[in-house]
Amino acid sequence: MFENLSEKLQRAFKNLRGQGTITEENISDALREIRVALLEADVNLNVVKDLIEHIRAKAVGQEVMTALSPTEQVIKIVRDELVALLGKDTARFQFASKPPTVILMAGLQGSGKTTTSGKLAAWLQKGGHRPILVSVDVYRPAAREQLKVVAKSIKANLYEGDTKGEPAGTALVERLAKEARREAIISGCDTLIVDTAGRLHIDEDLMGEMESLKKLLNPQEILFIADSMTGQDAVKSADEFHKRLALTGIILTKMDGDARGGAALSIRHVTGQPVKFIGMGEKPDAFEPFHPDRIVSRILGMGDIMTLIEKAEEKLDRKKSEEFAQKALSGDGFSLEDFRDQLRQIRKLGSLQSIMKMLPSVGPLAGMQQMADQVDENQFVRVEAIINSMTAKERNHHEIISGSRRKRIAAGSGTSVQEVNQLLRQYAQMRKMFKNVGKGGMLQRRAMGMLGGMRGGFGR
Repeated sequence: MFENLSEKLQRAFKNLRGQGTITEENISDALREIRVALLEADVNLNVVKDLIEHIRAKAVGQEVMTALSPTEQVIKIVRDELVALLGKDTARFQFASKPPTVILMAGLQGSGKTTTSGKLAAWLQKGGHRPILVSVDVYRPAAREQLKVVAKSIKANLYEGDTKGEPAGTALVERLAKEARREAIISGCDTLIVDTAGRLHIDEDLMGEMESLKKLLNPQEILFIADSMTGQDAVKSADEFHKRLALTGIILTKMDGDARGGAALSIRHVTGQPVKFIGMGEKPDAFEPFHPDRIVSRILGMGDIMTLIEKAEEKLDRKKSEEFAQKALSGDGFSLEDFRDQLRQIRKLGSLQSIMKMLPSVGPLAGMQQMADQVDENQFVRVEAIINSMTAKERNHHEIISGSRRKRIAAGSGTSVQEVNQLLRQYAQMRKMFKNVGKGGMLQRRAMGMLGGMRGGFGR
């Protein structure tokens, strides 16, 4: 999401390089470029004005560190101000002293409330909680059925309730909400997630119903679900909801999209409420707490190594990874079977594009993120198919794979001999690369070359 903003900020910082000190003149030039970059990213105008003035005051004031170069000074100041803008610390999630904790999901129609309700339930389950979901959207026929499907996919508790024979309206909504809370207590669920009705735009009926639910349930959390793709419209809607409901936090959806990122940078400043979670895709686990410092690192091209490490710790088999590392860096190297197993491990982390975009785009890894869009994800499917078509002996002794065997493997995997040859060549290069790393060889240049071979598929 932040690629364009990141590139433009890097350009602004680049223009300061070579300067001996920060002066009014050169900082004004840099700030002009930063201002334009933020406005083009659809950041709220008042937010941009405040941010630029804070950066200017610090850049020419007493807080500048003389040990840093002008570029490093400005980058540090911009980073600190962006982190402050987004809320400094990761926002805490509020739980009731006596269960169940009630979470009211608010937002406009199409913002992703129902999907996000399921993701939040899955996140709570992972933390040892026992959530129950209920939909009080009695106006849209498919809404309640959609939540039922979502709950089933994550094996979460759901209170359906009976709506037959009763007209859609606030009375029915309140009855379902009360019954769901009672069901949560009876079934031992410690959290109740209430998926509310949305509208195409804010109206009095919607707000009146939300205020009624708030009074009835006394929720610990009122979370506004904002579609980050809608930019400043999402910010304005969040502000309106906050004025009527006193929101406790924001969840930004579709953060994996190609929107300009202005909503993420504006919404806390405008509403005064923290962003608590972000949705990064369609799958239930594509959901993570919002860490301001990590988001700022992404914006400034420094990557998000901490989130990548957390994903790896959660998804990967540490024992298998350690065994692979020992074999790969040893004199004997790793087999094609080991290679296939590691590919399966890596795919658990998500797409290669999402992984590479968490790497820094400056320093020794510059260029890796740009290559992400060129990687052919179907490559991994074909690689696994080729390795699966080999016998166990061939996977562990690649040197015996002759021309006739390559034809058989290609036919069995639905690929070509050329693709089989390409895989074997890349595998041999990787074995050699890892051995060199074990001996202190250069990793980055060779890794770039290997990834270059994966851009368009085999033989292209």
